[in-house]
Amino acid sequence: MAVPGWMEKAFYAISDFLFEKLPRPAPTPAQLKTTRLISHRGSYDNHRVYENTLAAFDRVMATGIWGIEFDLRWTADRQPVVFHDADLTRLFAEKTSIGGLSLKAVKARFPMIPTLAEVIQRYGGRMHLMVEIKPHVLPGRHLNEVLSELFSPLQPVTDFHLLSLSPQLFSAVTALPREAMIPIAETNASAVSDLVLQKGYGGMAGHYLLIQNAALKKLTRHHLPVGTGFINSRNCLHREITRGVTWLFSDRAIELQRLISVPRSVK
Repeated sequence: MAVPGWMEKAFYAISDFLFEKLPRPAPTPAQLKTTRLISHRGSYDNHRVYENTLAAFDRVMATGIWGIEFDLRWTADRQPVVFHDADLTRLFAEKTSIGGLSLKAVKARFPMIPTLAEVIQRYGGRMHLMVEIKPHVLPGRHLNEVLSELFSPLQPVTDFHLLSLSPQLFSAVTALPREAMIPIAETNASAVSDLVLQKGYGGMAGHYLLIQNAALKKLTRHHLPVGTGFINSRNCLHREITRGVTWLFSDRAIELQRLISVPRSVK
């Protein structure tokens, strides 16, 4: 039986509260140097600045944060746009689905929603791009032609990764190497870590409570990175860095960025 959304949110909120209060040893300068902070959907309030928009990402880029995470969906005319939800209800109080609108209609009615091309052009090579692909119904040929063309200026793994809660979606993506693909674990971190090794994926991500040390160590032994979210406090940040997590996804990345900056005296 699936856990109700409100119960899951309450569980994570309580966990965040507890982990924020529990003191953790400070990471070493060497550990801080290898930490990669990733802003989850940019810096936004969903009133003046909306998530997954150029304005939200611009705020992040100005601070020198290592990477941004954003979501990929497709319009009715098979154009990739950066938006999280399947429809526009939560952000814009409209029940229309992104997949039911053409790109022209999206831009006319919701001009702040960027295309994938706009995001890559503006931030590619300047910040690491963590692109979460959402479920879609697209011919594999079209999917690969578009992704191959748009990501061609960038280097997989070095400049970007694809993320997904449904690793089966990766099977349709043949234009990009498996090393650039990162499954997101939920309550199945052990199974997903095995899948990463079997399929040759580039690492794993998931909630910090759900990726236990056994799965983390399994991948780090193979020199594969692991990312956890959502790291929104100093103590949780210290916990994840000291246990060997490489990528830290946060809704408060700008506030946390100064905590991972290595002092100038450290070489």
